[in-house]
Amino acid sequence: MRVCLFFSVFLYALQPLSGEVNKRAIEDVATGKTKVARASWWGFDPEDVTLSLQAAIDSGARKLIIENMGRPWIVTGLRLASHQEIVFEKGVEVLAKKGAFQGTGDSLFLIDMKENITLRGYGATLRMRRSDYAGPSYRKAEWRHVLDFRSCKNVRVYGLTLAESGGDGIYLGAGQEGTTNRNIYIKDVVCDRNYRQGISVITAENLLIERCVLRDTAGTAPAAGIDFEPNQPRERLVNCVMKNCVTQGNAGGGYLLYLGFGPQTIPVSIRFENCASIEDTYFGTFIHTPNSPEKAVKGSIRFNGCAFERTKGAPLMIQSNPATGCRLRFDGGSILDPRPHDAAQPPILLMASREDTRPVGNIAFNGLRLRDPRSVRPIRFIDMAGESGVRNLSGRLLLERRGSLREIALNEKVLKGWMLSAPLKPIPRMKVSGLSLRPCQSSPAPTGNALEFARLRDFGSLVLYAAQGDRVSFTIRHMQVAQYSGSAIPVAVTAPSGKGVLRTEAPFQGETPVGFTAPETGVYRISANARLNYLQILNASHPVNLNGEGGPVHLYASAGDFFFRVPAGTREFGVRISGEGIGEAVRAALIDPTGTAVQEADNIVVVHQFEVKLSRPSSGEIWSLRLAPPTRIMMEDQSIDLRGIPPLLAASRETVLREE
Repeated sequence: MRVCLFFSVFLYALQPLSGEVNKRAIEDVATGKTKVARASWWGFDPEDVTLSLQAAIDSGARKLIIENMGRPWIVTGLRLASHQEIVFEKGVEVLAKKGAFQGTGDSLFLIDMKENITLRGYGATLRMRRSDYAGPSYRKAEWRHVLDFRSCKNVRVYGLTLAESGGDGIYLGAGQEGTTNRNIYIKDVVCDRNYRQGISVITAENLLIERCVLRDTAGTAPAAGIDFEPNQPRERLVNCVMKNCVTQGNAGGGYLLYLGFGPQTIPVSIRFENCASIEDTYFGTFIHTPNSPEKAVKGSIRFNGCAFERTKGAPLMIQSNPATGCRLRFDGGSILDPRPHDAAQPPILLMASREDTRPVGNIAFNGLRLRDPRSVRPIRFIDMAGESGVRNLSGRLLLERRGSLREIALNEKVLKGWMLSAPLKPIPRMKVSGLSLRPCQSSPAPTGNALEFARLRDFGSLVLYAAQGDRVSFTIRHMQVAQYSGSAIPVAVTAPSGKGVLRTEAPFQGETPVGFTAPETGVYRISANARLNYLQILNASHPVNLNGEGGPVHLYASAGDFFFRVPAGTREFGVRISGEGIGEAVRAALIDPTGTAVQEADNIVVVHQFEVKLSRPSSGEIWSLRLAPPTRIMMEDQSIDLRGIPPLLAASRETVLREE
């Protein structure tokens, strides 16, 4: 039987490679007589081979060979089938058709809820046209992947080069909520010049990535070599292993882990063995796990013998990981000759985010070698929250400078000298909920109702006051930051009673008029999330205030005067202002009711607190905070956090909402 099968395939293979359809061979595949098929049997159109190649995939052949025709296999997108091995001969190129892939989620190969698939292609390339997708004729997106796996199991990918996608080289996502990718093996793959990531791992269990090269990613953030980043609480990262892989020259960085949906998420287990980051731009490895009890994840992330070489940003950056949270461990390995844009940036950077409420840490360094000719401390802690601190940081470092190597134990005395972090005085944040508010002036000027210069990033919460029957109107401007992609964002308006008044969307890169008739008298809440981009409120008919009740107000390049009220009876309050922590700063002045700047600070990178102790209780006064570009560092991201007073910021004295 094996001999007959061999001669059957041999005779078919001798036929000339042309656009002609081999009906006899196709019939033998359909009847099960032939298990190994050649894609050319279904025909080869050098202009567009999508239909015939899809038919070959759908034929039921256990093994499909895609031959080297001397020209690319040009396609508009294909869907793979279960229980099939596809072999791409050496020199084969499957190429995205020019002008196709207009849909934001159109991928070269979609593999949705499939199993038992092998893709083998040593010397073969699957290529898209990333420069086209960034042009004006395409809607901006980050999901045009080369290989788009969704909730698949028992998948093998060997030897392929995956190039120039409009998204990722490989995407491991969810086709069905709660169904992860299982038993995935990726070996000897090169992900080259993709737009968003070399590989994105959204959900996977039993994943092995071995001897892969992930290089030159650039386009939209995060632009990493690989990104482990679940989207939903039921997604998982369990027994995920990378061995002997290299990330190189990526615009964002090498290895990104952005995790966290809370205790309901299965503990993560991720391991990197003998991997390297070489000349990646923003970071070698970046790990973020949320600090709050509601979102923090458990589990372990381990780096064994990994090297971070000539990184142009921070070789190793860890953000927010709680001291009782996910265990981070670095066994051996090295950081060699970092070349950060900021000459004072340390090799290892720990950071607490603005919203962090607990100490960060739970990190062990077991013999990590640092070769750094610069005279900078090896570890720095940036406390954007001002109250976090570091706990459970242990182990030892091997510090090499000018040919000498010394071991440093990470004890409390050493870490205190390196961290240089002093907690701010804790002043509690007040709530707006439950306060009865109204404008300080009954009839404010219409042109001064909104902080039109304030560009809100991330989640934005605003409040406005209106009387029953008033016609309320404003415009939402939703715009881009740098090269971050975007889409329409939901906008919700809630009445004083808590009832929903209006829901709409604000398209990306546009202005959206919003209007409603107030059903009640009181304060209405406006909520929207611009994510990585920003929004502004323009042309407001009624006084609008920024609301920092849930956390610091996050702004983008917003110079101007922000007014706020210090209620009667107040003896002490704080105003916290921060830049972005690395390379982005702000200048600030706190101005009293007489217009005098009573406290000032320049080039604020980490959180700075203006503390005010009044000699006598406030009689109910309007103060302001003036933000301006810093003198030495660029101004982009900044945040404002009012403590001990209502966290409301307005465009003028007249439009500040005051408590009744």
